[in-house]
Amino acid sequence: MKSHLIMLFVALTCISTMVFAQREAKNDEIMYAGTTGARGGRGIYVLRFDRKQQTLTELQAVTEKKNPNFLAVGPDEKHLYAIYSEGATADDRKGTVMSFNIDPKTGLLTKLNEQSTNGRGPAHVSVDPNGKFAFVANYGEGNFAVYPINRDGSLGKATDVRQFSGSGINAALQKQPFVHSVFTSGGGKYIYVSALGLDKIMIYQLGKDGKTIPGKMPFVKSPPGSGPRHLAFHPNGKFAFSVEEITASITSLRVKRSTGELTPMEHFKMVPEDYAGPTASGADIHVSPDGRFVYASVRGLNSIAIYSIDQKTGKLTFSGRENTHGDHPRNFCMDKKGEFVFVADMNSDNIVIFKRNPVTGKLAYANEVKLPSVACLIQQ
Repeated sequence: MKSHLIMLFVALTCISTMVFAQREAKNDEIMYAGTTGARGGRGIYVLRFDRKQQTLTELQAVTEKKNPNFLAVGPDEKHLYAIYSEGATADDRKGTVMSFNIDPKTGLLTKLNEQSTNGRGPAHVSVDPNGKFAFVANYGEGNFAVYPINRDGSLGKATDVRQFSGSGINAALQKQPFVHSVFTSGGGKYIYVSALGLDKIMIYQLGKDGKTIPGKMPFVKSPPGSGPRHLAFHPNGKFAFSVEEITASITSLRVKRSTGELTPMEHFKMVPEDYAGPTASGADIHVSPDGRFVYASVRGLNSIAIYSIDQKTGKLTFSGRENTHGDHPRNFCMDKKGEFVFVADMNSDNIVIFKRNPVTGKLAYANEVKLPSVACLIQQ
């Protein structure tokens, strides 16, 4: 009888331990880091974020191809999409966009399929909020492509490819269109394409068949020579903010939600007038989940510029800047809960975790982890 009770106790203990472990696994927060392959970068890293301890732990390195320099997670959080500079073959100069299945328990990745990016030098991938299409910006080729997402999360062949031509006023940095990113708004109805070399943000409508149609306003001009790079929308859908690479600046824009039109409002330089360090360039931009602040990274200056947002007018007020504790903050990730900001310092091989003050918007250094040549960070 006593032995039976001992066995029962052991069994119940094992079951409770398994249940607890499963619950802990479900509570694990997963992040993904894309690396360029320099200095030992092995591909896509799957990381566990411990919110309480403010730490990141490596779980997996996916080494399908080299240089997965941008990543996107679908709205169902079941699939991840990555762009690679490598083509399908050694002679293929065009890049690759790859789809992965995300294990719902562990966050680990399994490859589904891949397609050509239909252009050289892919720089950005995004997914529409309905999970039906993925978009790739090909910086080197000067175009962008639209891909249907199949039911299993894999990618179909491109349904549309838009090629640009022309140049900007900066002969050294704007000799080609240099398409840098594609973002959506209006529930996925409108597409915004930042062409750094043309000083334009192109505007399209997206049809159900994956074809793009120029918007009622086909583009909005950025300040001459500024080089628009990335775009971030306010949660209310009324405002957008463009970070400009060449002049390390931000332009705020009003969004006409019925047509997708953009109207410039304000323009700010993110670098102090007395700055005399390495060349500064704007890189990434995000709005806090509460819509109260916009953050933008500046390479060279190696900082995050912080602006408060007037909720009625969309006007910005400079709130400060935070040193990134590393070199070349190419990309950063805004925590979905708004509690943290994760900065990818690509040239110093570190990810820095900052605690965010929701009242002031200020950032405070919390921790960091070494990871080689991090080019992109996202949360599941």
